Amino acid sequence: MPVESGSSASSRQAKQKRKSHSLSIRRTNSTEQERTGLQREMLEGQDSKLPLSLRSNLLDLFGQIEREFENLYIENIELRREIETLNDRLTAEGQTIDGGDLTKGALKAKASHSTSQLSQKLKTTYKASTSKIVSSFKATTSRAVCQLVKEYVGHRDGIWDLSVTRTQPVVLGTASADHSAMLWSIETGKCLLKYLGHAGSVNSIKFHPTEQMALTASGDQTAHIWRYTVQLPTPQPVADISTPCDDDIDFSDKDEADGDGDGPSECPSIRVSSTTLRSHQGVVIAADWLVGGKQVVTASWDRAANLYDVETSELVHSLTGHDQELTHCCTHPTQRLVVTSSRDTTFRLWDFRDPSIHSVNVFQGHTDTVTSAVFTVGDNVVSGSDDRTVKVWDLKNMRSPIATIRTDSAVNRISVSVNQRIIALPHDNRQVRLFDMSGVRLARLPRSNRQGHRRMVCCSAWCEDNPSCNLFSCGFDRQAIGWNINIPALLQEK
Repeated sequence: MPVESGSSASSRQAKQKRKSHSLSIRRTNSTEQERTGLQREMLEGQDSKLPLSLRSNLLDLFGQIEREFENLYIENIELRREIETLNDRLTAEGQTIDGGDLTKGALKAKASHSTSQLSQKLKTTYKASTSKIVSSFKATTSRAVCQLVKEYVGHRDGIWDLSVTRTQPVVLGTASADHSAMLWSIETGKCLLKYLGHAGSVNSIKFHPTEQMALTASGDQTAHIWRYTVQLPTPQPVADISTPCDDDIDFSDKDEADGDGDGPSECPSIRVSSTTLRSHQGVVIAADWLVGGKQVVTASWDRAANLYDVETSELVHSLTGHDQELTHCCTHPTQRLVVTSSRDTTFRLWDFRDPSIHSVNVFQGHTDTVTSAVFTVGDNVVSGSDDRTVKVWDLKNMRSPIATIRTDSAVNRISVSVNQRIIALPHDNRQVRLFDMSGVRLARLPRSNRQGHRRMVCCSAWCEDNPSCNLFSCGFDRQAIGWNINIPALLQEK
């Protein structure tokens, strides 16, 4: 008998494989054709206003989509099996795969070549998905301890601004979109006084440096100066609910139901101001006292900032030059300097130290609305913007910032502590973060469905004279919150 050579035998086997493969394909195609024909027959039996040809095209498209999803599902299952196999292999060799190891590149070269390739892919994917946010923050080894001390609930709409008195008794003031401003006992959380003199949203509140007077700016195109007299109630013991500011904790974002909140039951009110400042042609968004308390500055949506004399209520200077609406104004604590911020992406520094002239400098350091710019006790200005950055500037050299903080959300009205020189950043995403002047992140205030803000955080304010609450925040969840922030000395030195 003739004997087949090796080459002819192998070619025959290859032909048989191709033949069986083609048969399987034909079986699959015939099955799909039968299923498609059956579905088309079902479509013909159904009542529809669509033409049969259009319905058939739709059926074909949906079939293609279904096959694509089926292929993706099968591929996903295979990938999961490979990952499980590689994890088992790494576990046997004493290695693990987690977020920390991936970011630090802790995978060793002991695994096989295929294992190292997959590990590299996982590491690259992990970094690519988080680098835009994680790289913006500088990690610290120490932990700041944050304690939620008191919640101040009573407003019927969002709270735009808050401030703490500079004289005794020390109270908290809030300005709300419900057309009112309130004074609160910091220790008890009780409303002490309610100001109802404005006809529009109260956008800002600031206290006189030496007297019991408050300055409020409103959407009714005016700013009011009003005197107050309050008596603090007896403080009650506060439960210790301190929580470490752990940036790695993923709190629930579930919003609680917005209750109207029980307003102050017997809170005295003031309805008439002692001084009304009228010169703006638009919403007055912010106001502040100049050093000494004899003059005030207001910022408006009419693109101007006005300087007034408190005693006579007369307009001293109209500060014009911004191309769009103003968003904030702030005065230097010890010098006659004013900084205004605007939607035109700039902030301006106005110098009134020379009575005969006043100079202005324009700074273009942001790419979106500058939401606030504030002075520090030293020679620094800190600006925050909707471009998700905060920049620290040196007054002696304002050509470029000395520090830039990049965040993952727009920044609203910021504040800087006097003693510790810590910047508190309230965000649109309901977070409040703390940074030092060099741009190193210190902490993130805890937030969950049980504590913290449930809406956009509009403003923050420091008060280092109070031992229990040294930071306050407010937002559109209609409440203000008092925090106790304890920054370790080692962390401050860094």
